[in-house]
Amino acid sequence: MQNNQLNVPLAGTGLYKGLNTPVTLLSKVIIATLVIYAAVYPNKAVEVLGDLNSSLLARFNSYYIYAVTAMLLFCLYVGCSRFGRIKLGPDHEAAEFSFFSWFAMLFSAGMGIGLMFYAIGEPIYHFQNNPDIIRGLVPGSSAETVPSAMRFTLLHWGLHAWGVYITAGLAMAYFAYRHNLPLTIRSTLYPLFGERLNGPLGHMVDIIAVVATILGVASTVGTGVSQLVSGIEFIGGSGLLVDDSGKPTNIALVVVLGLIMSLSILSAVTGVKRGVKWLSHINMYLSFALLGIFVAFGSTLYAFKLFGSSLADYLVHMPALSFSAWDTNSDLGQWQTGWTILYWAWWIAFAPFVGLFLARISRGRTIREFILGGILVPTLMCFIWMAFLGGSALEMETSGQTGGLITETVNTNIGASLFVTLEQLDLGLLGQISAIGAVILIVTYLVTSADSGVLVLNTIMAGGNTDPATRHRVIWGVALTLVAGSLMLAGGLTAIQKAMIIGALPFSLVMLLMCLSLAKALWRHEPNSVAATANT
Repeated sequence: MQNNQLNVPLAGTGLYKGLNTPVTLLSKVIIATLVIYAAVYPNKAVEVLGDLNSSLLARFNSYYIYAVTAMLLFCLYVGCSRFGRIKLGPDHEAAEFSFFSWFAMLFSAGMGIGLMFYAIGEPIYHFQNNPDIIRGLVPGSSAETVPSAMRFTLLHWGLHAWGVYITAGLAMAYFAYRHNLPLTIRSTLYPLFGERLNGPLGHMVDIIAVVATILGVASTVGTGVSQLVSGIEFIGGSGLLVDDSGKPTNIALVVVLGLIMSLSILSAVTGVKRGVKWLSHINMYLSFALLGIFVAFGSTLYAFKLFGSSLADYLVHMPALSFSAWDTNSDLGQWQTGWTILYWAWWIAFAPFVGLFLARISRGRTIREFILGGILVPTLMCFIWMAFLGGSALEMETSGQTGGLITETVNTNIGASLFVTLEQLDLGLLGQISAIGAVILIVTYLVTSADSGVLVLNTIMAGGNTDPATRHRVIWGVALTLVAGSLMLAGGLTAIQKAMIIGALPFSLVMLLMCLSLAKALWRHEPNSVAATANT
């Protein structure tokens, strides 16, 4: 493959100079239509999104389960095979970023804000209701339920999630750095479609990626903004940011969304090596500090035991859970749709964003480093996080220490559950400082996710150029803000998540084609991969 075999046509003059005009214009039309429809007909938009979402899930819930499992198995096979030694770049090129910087940016973009939102909420939710409870195997809200509550939590934040990200990232990095193709989505399908990707077919692939990315990032931003408002209200206690039920008001959500996206656009303008990199470092330091609070003052021994037992339980049950698809009309199917399928769609919608971003920061690493480092290390970090934060909350609830307060908070306003749990640790001034630190951490995670998303959107539309013009970063930062805001006002997080699941479906097909394309390229172009990298 040579670079001149795939040339994404870019505008040479005008507003869209440096961008692919068809991809940019059509993406804007789709996004603008969604924003206007949600703003003008909010109730109808929620109804239509709900009906379409239900129809798709009834037909494709099994598909989502098997597709995500296939991606994970593909990644693990390639990483452990002889192809694992191949460098993502020239054979003797060193990695661009240190492992800490690489991991910090990977983790911040891929999981950060979700872990802040769900670390307490998800284990506590599954403590009340999960498939084992539905099947009558364990009683709800009891000590016997804890193992299954953690098992399903870890399922959603474990190997499958990172396998999705790594699938997209590996394909983009391999074709960009080994075959000098543009760092964009369409390049990953070159072995299958060749130069046809220079035209409408390639444009369609990139448009699907742009729309999926917008919806995936919007869902993450909406989740984080909701929790941020809850955290500010918890610390300030003014009562002005929440309604009578304790949920954030629309005005508060819009104001905070505007502030966060302004910071994100500013960070995106500074680029990866400055704004994104240093914010990611701050994220990691603050995350370790918050984790340290729970290790030192939470249910430490309980959490250590829970981590070990939950990890073993997860590994034992993972093969069966990877292929379990339940009827959407059953209680089990309803649970799976609301949790597992939602997560699988979320990771797929996030994959063009996180994958391209991972590819951007991973030049010079081997395929094995990229796959195993990008799947196993973050998975363990997620599990430790869930065990100590979620485990502390579970121990408080099962011991009766909180009188069900954390469970009640999760059921009414899941975004506030982290702050309520911190309060229950009864740390006095340190607890107040920790809550403020958690708010700051949510801000930095939000900004990192959004600014990385803006950079990736521009990279796709610029045909792989990782340094597009500043005005384009600003324009798409504003577009992302409008999508998140309009859907949030139309139907809250539920509306955003439904739109995301719909948008993720076509890109999941692209990802499966990525696997076929990469497999074809590896077998055809890397016959001597072990010998070629023997000295790396």
